[in-house]
Amino acid sequence: MNAGKRGRPFQYPEPFIVWMACIHVFLQLPYRQMEGFARKLAGFIPPLKAADYTTLFRRINLLDLSLKVTPELLAEDVIIAVDSTGIKVTNRGEWMREQWKVRRGWIKVHAMIDVETNQFLGLEITDETVQDDRMFVPLLDQVLRHCGEEHPVHRVLADGAYDRNELFNALEQRKILAGIKTRTDAATHSTGSPYRAECVRDRIRLGRYRLWAWITTYGMRWKIEGNFSSIKRIFGEGVRATSREGMSREIRMKVNAYNMLMATVA
Repeated sequence: MNAGKRGRPFQYPEPFIVWMACIHVFLQLPYRQMEGFARKLAGFIPPLKAADYTTLFRRINLLDLSLKVTPELLAEDVIIAVDSTGIKVTNRGEWMREQWKVRRGWIKVHAMIDVETNQFLGLEITDETVQDDRMFVPLLDQVLRHCGEEHPVHRVLADGAYDRNELFNALEQRKILAGIKTRTDAATHSTGSPYRAECVRDRIRLGRYRLWAWITTYGMRWKIEGNFSSIKRIFGEGVRATSREGMSREIRMKVNAYNMLMATVA
């Protein structure tokens, strides 16, 4: 853990810091309360010296929070669902917002998950003004890196917010089937994406939305909404951090902790 480090060596191994980071997000403990938790823990584990809150804060902020995935759990043909959700960036009460006309703050979490294992395979965090479709290709490239050649992506499921020619073209270039809900009045001829026009014709040929949804497994798209709901119920609907970087790191900690849970119960 101290390889290549300059200055004073780290006193606590990284697995301990990762575990404390999980405690931080699961129990929603501030760092000062985590110091008290560590002191109590040291009473049961004599060799463990209690870490102060400054050390915990600094070490947790040094953790690599890139998305942690367990590819061994993925199916041979992976089906992906994509969506976004808003996370509150303030704990102001409803009365205060109404009384003082304070604008509710949000950040936007864009994600792709594997519908079979519920693992997050792609994650992007932006402000609330960024449209969903702009994050589609960066998320898709993350998914492909995590899946590798051993677990090819078979289909991507998305709602009408992702009904864009360029997104259909991106899927066609990567040889991935589209399970994107197109508009009911969508053109059946090519207007920038022959693949999208082909998908529109296929849906019209099937006649009924339910039949199309069954064939494309579109009904599995709800799983990503379930993932977002689970994260908010487990870790809270908002973030405690005040800086943009801190908010991003906090959300990444929560998503990685959720992936660890999914790998445990798989």
